[in-house]
Amino acid sequence: MTTFIFALMLLIGTALLSPAQSLATQEYVFTGQTMGTTYSIKLVSAKPLSESLWQEKIDLRLKQVNSRLSMYQKDSELSRFNAAPKDLPFRVSADFYQVLEQCRDLYALTFGAWDGTVKPLVDLWGFGIKGRRDTPPEPEEIKALLKNIGFNKLDIGDHFLTKTMPGITLDLGSIAKGYGVDEIARLIREGGVENYLVEIGGELAGAGENKHRKAWIVGIANPEKGILNSGLYKEVRLDNKAIATSGNYRNYFEKNGHIYSHIISPKTGYPVENAVVSASVISDTCTRADGLATALMVMDTDKAIALINTLDNTECLIIRQDGKKKTALRSSGFKSYEIGF
Repeated sequence: MTTFIFALMLLIGTALLSPAQSLATQEYVFTGQTMGTTYSIKLVSAKPLSESLWQEKIDLRLKQVNSRLSMYQKDSELSRFNAAPKDLPFRVSADFYQVLEQCRDLYALTFGAWDGTVKPLVDLWGFGIKGRRDTPPEPEEIKALLKNIGFNKLDIGDHFLTKTMPGITLDLGSIAKGYGVDEIARLIREGGVENYLVEIGGELAGAGENKHRKAWIVGIANPEKGILNSGLYKEVRLDNKAIATSGNYRNYFEKNGHIYSHIISPKTGYPVENAVVSASVISDTCTRADGLATALMVMDTDKAIALINTLDNTECLIIRQDGKKKTALRSSGFKSYEIGF
């Protein structure tokens, strides 16, 4: 999923530091490319860290995740599964299996609004691996592919995945970056670092404090079609939480005055048209936040808010646009994360 969240580091409050707090802290920043996008990771520690060692550990773990979940690498685990025939049990790695369990939960939780088998439709509309297009496909083409859509058409066993019918393929782009964020955050915690901010392609997880000993603050981008740097819509605190945003205002094409976005409904086969331009989710894990943000783009907004209000430790901000007017819809606890509330 393409997301657009810009990480910020701001000071909050002016409390005096105790002698124990006055120990010098250092911020270590690691950047690079992964999963077809960029990453930026900040570690804050009073103890010296080996930058070369951490860079190596981060790059190795991201390479592992990408080799399992990428649909752009022809030899990735995901690509090999997509090429596998019907009824053949395909053995999956621990990474793939963990993501599949999350996928199964998301599919059930969102009543199919999140569906990783939507890949054939995404490709057909020109938003996948088969290249762009500037005209909508024929209705007959869409109808033909709908029979191959449905996460419930996969049989998930103990580290095995089986297609129950031919033509089923997976696109995990709406959850893979979130999983990558979670895995790097876990790597950092296991390495003894408590203060960090991890960002991959706009998906984030933060814990502890920044180098100023203040809360991590991140910004949700203002959704504006055709504007690369449209500023921030909201700023939120990120304390031992993750946030992901899905939007339809960057990846789309226009034909005869009609805009077709990359958010495809797995039920109709067409780009979603519900006036939602952006959905942000805060949760305990970035994997969950990533998948839910995509699902909220597909769902009716009232049902989306109602769903989030039933989930523990999960909040959302949905931005609708009717004409030139933007309206923000929040779950019951989202304001507690916003700066200025």
